[in-house]
Amino acid sequence: MTKVVTYVEMTSLDDLRPAAPVPGLALEPLDPASPLVIELQVRIGAPYGWKSASRTPEEWAAHLAAHPDRRYFAVTFEGEPAGMVACHQRPGDDVEIETFGLVPEFTGRRLGGYALTLGIRQAWSLTPGVKRVWLHTSTQDHPNALPNYHRRGFRTFATESR
Repeated sequence: MTKVVTYVEMTSLDDLRPAAPVPGLALEPLDPASPLVIELQVRIGAPYGWKSASRTPEEWAAHLAAHPDRRYFAVTFEGEPAGMVACHQRPGDDVEIETFGLVPEFTGRRLGGYALTLGIRQAWSLTPGVKRVWLHTSTQDHPNALPNYHRRGFRTFATESR
C-alpha cells in the first residue's frame, strides 16, 4: 500500500487558528530521561505502525542520545498523561513538531484540536526568532490528523508517495 506523506507549515504565530479551550487539558514539560517520553510515543504510535513503537531499549537509548536538543511535553487531561508533543529546533529558525498525538484511550474525545493548539504555541515559544513551525503526517496516521492541522492554520507545502 502506498503511503502519502504530507508536510505542513505555519510561517507566523498569527496563522494559528486556536481550538476552543478544553478545561483540564494542559501541556507539561517532560525531562528527556522521563520514562513517559518513550511510553507515550509507543502508545501513540503503535496503532499506526510508527517506527518508535517498535524500538528496542537500546535503539531508544541511541535515538535519545543522538537528539539531546529535543524538547518533550506531556499532554495531560485532568492530570493524567493523554498524549505528547516533541519539538526540535532546526537550522534557520525552524521548529519541527516531530511528535504530536494522543494515546488511544483519549482519541475521539474532542481533545486533539486544543492539544495541538497548545503544542503549536509551545513550538513558537521555544526560542526567540522562530520563523516557521512545521510537521509531517501520513495517510497511515489517525484520519483526523491532517484535517486538524489544516483547521489550526497549517498549510501544505509538500507531499510525497512512499
